[in-house]
Amino acid sequence: MKVEILKENFKNGLQITERAAGKNLSLPILDNVLISAEENFLSLSSTDLETAVKIWILTKIIEKGEVAVPVKFLSSFVSLLPNEKIVLEKKNQDLYIECKSFKNQIQGFNTEEFPIIPEFKDSECLDVDNKKLCEGLAQIVDIASPSQSRPEISGIYFMFSKNQIKIVATDSFRLAEKTISLEKPVKRDISFILPQKPAREIINILDEKEGNLKIYFLPNQTMFEFPMQESPRPQVQVISRLIEGEYPNYEEIIPKKFKTHVILNRDEFLSQVKTASLFSGKINEIKIKVDAQKGEIQISAQAPDIGQSQSNIKAKIEGDPIEVSFNHKFLADGLLNIKSSEVAFDLSKEEGPCILKPVGDASYIYVVMPIKST
Repeated sequence: MKVEILKENFKNGLQITERAAGKNLSLPILDNVLISAEENFLSLSSTDLETAVKIWILTKIIEKGEVAVPVKFLSSFVSLLPNEKIVLEKKNQDLYIECKSFKNQIQGFNTEEFPIIPEFKDSECLDVDNKKLCEGLAQIVDIASPSQSRPEISGIYFMFSKNQIKIVATDSFRLAEKTISLEKPVKRDISFILPQKPAREIINILDEKEGNLKIYFLPNQTMFEFPMQESPRPQVQVISRLIEGEYPNYEEIIPKKFKTHVILNRDEFLSQVKTASLFSGKINEIKIKVDAQKGEIQISAQAPDIGQSQSNIKAKIEGDPIEVSFNHKFLADGLLNIKSSEVAFDLSKEEGPCILKPVGDASYIYVVMPIKST
């Protein structure tokens, strides 16, 4: 293998692939990136056996071949090289790197030990706007929470039906659902549970890319592929195993009727929730009191060893007066993921689920459970 490549292109590729590499003492090959010189392209692959990332870089290939070397070490080293052309060459099992006055050798591993990354030839796929998907994932991905007893809620639930995708995450205390429209309807309903790590990697790797993303389906795996313009090769692939099991019927917990409906300024509400949180004590409790007659909500918190806080916000209110306690972190998370200037806050009862959603955008809802009164 012998390749000429610009330092910046190689560095960027390594920074992407090193995110997926696994740290495994019993399988040291997982610390490596597989570098493959193909026809006009250099491909970089890494995996932790659950998630794999593969990218292609258009470059000058002098001789085909492949080599496996520790990706974090290689990435750190390449970032220190001059911003010039790099020559990569495999000799025996090692990688030799030349860049201006630098000549270096990095010990490699047997490429035959590198795990096989699944291919998705002839598998079912659909297109979705990449920006919309990344923005939607960013609104829900942090809500999922690792759970050994209920692994299905550790991931992000994808549900494809007709001309839309619904993506959902929950930790059983709150839940978020984002609906994304599709240009073409799906041929059949499809659903799967994607682990949280690859969902985060999709955001990190693809967030700035404009265009359509392809999603491929296999019974126990999925692949998110961003194409390369005017080339049969893709630009990036993120491949992941899926979480087995049935996702809970989350729609049952979303209330259909509400006791009180409130519309208020999102930034002001978030600011006052954060202020009250400083006085919320060890259980993170803040109280929301809705006064329909005054047209305002009161936000308060107190802790014996700190003090107390109280503030009021003017709001449009329909329905009955109500007082509900929340974990301030859960309220703030929902408000941070809402981008509209006004937020709708629907409260069902003192201990029932409540909903936050952006005014003028029906594609996102955030369900939060109150703290039960003792």
